[in-house]
Amino acid sequence: MSESAATEQAVPVLRVRELAVALGWYLRLGFGLCWEHRFEPGFPAFAEVGRGSLRLFLSEHEGDAPAGGLVYLRLSDLDTVAEEFGVAPRVQPWGRELELTDPAGNRLRISGPAAG
Repeated sequence: MSESAATEQAVPVLRVRELAVALGWYLRLGFGLCWEHRFEPGFPAFAEVGRGSLRLFLSEHEGDAPAGGLVYLRLSDLDTVAEEFGVAPRVQPWGRELELTDPAGNRLRISGPAAG
């Protein structure tokens, strides 16, 4: 893999109403805060959260993303996530997955590692 290919990635932007509430929820999911920015005190916040090599942008800015987005994640610890959120993974033709909804109404469809 070339150096540029190793650093390329898509980072979904999810609209959130209150960054502090969203951060608490994403921390439960195993993400950590990478950074947060506001142009001035009282202005909408924009933050990056990460979990391993996964990244998501969380934005209070109304024009950045529509509310109620959907992101598909493959995580190595599907059963741990299911237990933390009290949901059971469903068996689909492509593997096991579950769906969670964050406090802002964004849906995260989560599966285990891709079948090899």
